[in-house]
Amino acid sequence: MQTRTLGTTGPQVSALGLGCMGMSGMYGAADRAESIATIHAALEAGVTLLDTGDLYGMGHNELLIAEALRTAPAALRENALTSVKFGAQRGPDGEWLGYDARPAAVKTWAAYSLQRLGVDHIDVYRPARLDPDVPIEETVGAIAELVEKGYVRHIGLSEVGAETIRRAAATAPIADLQIEYSLISRGPEREILPTLRELGIAVTAYGVLSRGLISGHVRAGQGFAANDFRAHSPRFQGDNLQHNLNLVEALRKIAEQKGVSVAQTAIAWVLSRGEDIVPLVGARTRERLGEALGALDMTLDADDLAAIEAAVPADAAAGERYAPAQMAMLDSER
Repeated sequence: MQTRTLGTTGPQVSALGLGCMGMSGMYGAADRAESIATIHAALEAGVTLLDTGDLYGMGHNELLIAEALRTAPAALRENALTSVKFGAQRGPDGEWLGYDARPAAVKTWAAYSLQRLGVDHIDVYRPARLDPDVPIEETVGAIAELVEKGYVRHIGLSEVGAETIRRAAATAPIADLQIEYSLISRGPEREILPTLRELGIAVTAYGVLSRGLISGHVRAGQGFAANDFRAHSPRFQGDNLQHNLNLVEALRKIAEQKGVSVAQTAIAWVLSRGEDIVPLVGARTRERLGEALGALDMTLDADDLAAIEAAVPADAAAGERYAPAQMAMLDSER
């Protein structure tokens, strides 16, 4: 397994991480046994970074990972690194209620996550979003106290903009920023990526297949369950979906010429953007995991990259990446 380092202060991790959110109902029903088998297969392949959040299934995802780690061979379990997001508040019906990143709340969220995961420390701990009512210095300062006490190893951020990144980095060492970054979500290139590189902070890129939209596996007219994020995502609606699938077909022609899949091409493109970027693949099955890992064997030369970006130009996607209410919560989009 190829490895990359999360910034100048973070850990060495596998070049691809496994995003586990989809195993806890965010994309409709998931098979628990297959989810655990997929985590085991990822660990066996050398994937070390497991990404989760306490909001995924309201603790379900952390408990799932705990079971997978508990039942994995000891040698593989010892190599696993946990990346956890915290702070999102939701009701029993799934209603979004905002964010709480006050110092006392940070420590409470961490206590619950440690218990659910069955670990004595979290490797990278990060607020899921910026709490508009709490200065980032206070939130990061609270995580830094957890680092001092050994409950957390490294501090991360998620979906924040350049100014917030600078303020956070002035408070304590930041390993990485987690943000959506893909062929059709290239906003970070404008200001955020240059800021991160100036400060020696890495990126863990989620949504590298845009929730499957550019995986080559989504079809026009495909329905999604009411509890599937994509049923409410602007990029999957009406004319937006058809426009975006046309981009996928353009990408498919390039993939076929190279004898690889659309998903592998899209992941390889993210891998090509720099050694400081670690894509998170949201595979829910061993089949999809195997496909994603194949991207590590690809080499994209200058001609390949030019062809890919001609097929899927920056800002070519139709629709925002979240519904308006959720877009308003993104400090990274301000």
